[in-house]
Amino acid sequence: MAVTSGSFVQEVRARIAREVPLPPGVFLEWGGQYENQQRAMNRLTLVVPGALLLIFGLLYLSFRSVPQAVLVLSNVPFALVGGIAALWLRGLNLSLSASIGFIALFGIAVLNGVVMVEHLNHMRYSEDPADDTVLNRVSRGAADRLRPVLMTALVASLGFIPMALSTSPGSEVQRPLASVVIGGLVTSTVLTLFVLPVLYAWLEARSPQRRLVEAHEPAHAEPATA
Repeated sequence: MAVTSGSFVQEVRARIAREVPLPPGVFLEWGGQYENQQRAMNRLTLVVPGALLLIFGLLYLSFRSVPQAVLVLSNVPFALVGGIAALWLRGLNLSLSASIGFIALFGIAVLNGVVMVEHLNHMRYSEDPADDTVLNRVSRGAADRLRPVLMTALVASLGFIPMALSTSPGSEVQRPLASVVIGGLVTSTVLTLFVLPVLYAWLEARSPQRRLVEAHEPAHAEPATA
């Protein structure tokens, strides 16, 4: 497993606390790269939630719908799971570079979600709801967006493969970032192509506008008999 300054300092702290009793009034402070890393991680605890709130605001302005904005943001937890799984499978630590990789990953995952939901909305308003069922229309829309979503995910993933496999100097920074992006794109792409359309159909079937349309649809006249 790769050793970072954070994991090394934590191990040293544990051994000192266990094996070296300090006199009263004596304490230890850790500086250098570890101090810089801790400062950067503390900043990220503010930057990441702020970025997610900003993305949510932009999604709401784009779709004018809180449920659809939340639907697109549902890509973020699935991307998070894939990124953490990639770090675990490769035996890497959650370092500063991995955290930055998560930020880049969230942007790509949200972009794919916007591409899918925007197209499904276009089909919803450009077609007569009475001419087709929700599931059929959503299935066609998901099939239409298959290639754009896959192209976005593949371009990003293939571009990070050399960094993920690098063993040159500086690879301890490149490998966590690239692994997070590649692993997260796998799970978020699966969500975008399969789970997100299902959730979209579920939300549309329960929207007040669709229930109003269905309530006012004229009943089909029975054929006259001789």
